[in-house]
Amino acid sequence: MRKLIYGMNLSLDGYIAAPGDDIGWSVPSDELFQFWSDQLQATDLTLYGRKLWQTMSSYWPTGDQQPNATPAKIEFARRWRDMSKVVFSSTIDKVDWNTRLVTGDAVAEITRLKAEDGGPMDIGGATLAGAAMRAGLIDEYVLATAPVLVGGGTPFFTALDNWVNLNLVETRTFPGGVVLTRYETRR
Repeated sequence: MRKLIYGMNLSLDGYIAAPGDDIGWSVPSDELFQFWSDQLQATDLTLYGRKLWQTMSSYWPTGDQQPNATPAKIEFARRWRDMSKVVFSSTIDKVDWNTRLVTGDAVAEITRLKAEDGGPMDIGGATLAGAAMRAGLIDEYVLATAPVLVGGGTPFFTALDNWVNLNLVETRTFPGGVVLTRYETRR
């Protein structure tokens, strides 16, 4: 059985994007960027909702060719292009870069993927992760909390039908006052 991990940068008041999908406040330090790159390296499969897929696929396929590309960004872009990805969407009809499109029941497909042998899976995108959260499919939460209040936007956590009890497994601080917390779901 594969582990499913939901992790993102978020504001102190719990948002992954401010109103208007503004993520300008969440630019990671070099150390935090390296952390996320290492997470990507340890991931066997990434699951995306449409909006996050469009954000990632608008930059990372050529991120290593940008004039400001650091060695870490070059490495991340190559890892991102090469890794297996699944996009869940009923509004797009084409994906590239080692990616498969799923237009049907996301929870059923995620449940099937979790049951397979293989390494960890990451899930990204608030709507998709929310559906997986409500279905009890997420095994680990990784929150990189920035010291900023954005007042609204896209929340990291969705409304739940039941409590989800967690165990704290890691805390860490990064430059700029970002605090990383990692929790495992208590089953």
